[in-house]
Amino acid sequence: MSSIRILYFGRLKDAVGHADETLDWAGGTTGQLLAQLRGRGEAWAGALAEGQVFRLVVNQQIVRGDADIPPGAEVGILPPVTGG
Repeated sequence: MSSIRILYFGRLKDAVGHADETLDWAGGTTGQLLAQLRGRGEAWAGALAEGQVFRLVVNQQIVRGDADIPPGAEVGILPPVTGG
């Protein structure tokens, strides 16, 4: 089985307790990944809830909707950027 690398930023990094991880991944979509992560428990479900605002980046490309994540990809989960 292959894997993906997931990077967490900002409040998401604080909520899940680490900045990155490697996850076994045979292929799938961003929706499947989010469902898998939300299933880890309350902190994950809250941080990645459908009402929360965040962006997904697959191999340094912002994706919208349910996009494919190929094995070996790098996936970033970014909260909104604020400040000036």
